[in-house]
Amino acid sequence: MSRPSIAEVSALIADLAALRQNRTSAEYAALMDRKADLLERIADHTPGGTGAAEVARLARERADSLKSTD
Repeated sequence: MSRPSIAEVSALIADLAALRQNRTSAEYAALMDRKADLLERIADHTPGGTGAAEVARLARERADSLKSTD
């Protein structure tokens, strides 16, 4: 996995804010998948970061559960 960039984190935050206004369930699921991917990559580059790994795991579970409802 590649190391996440500040630009990717900023773009995700901006997209999260924009999506709060108008969102479809498919857009929300795609954004949560992107969030989970980013958190997994952050955790992958955080040696000994058990907290980061747990946050990433929970985000992935949530993203995957949204996929199964569509």
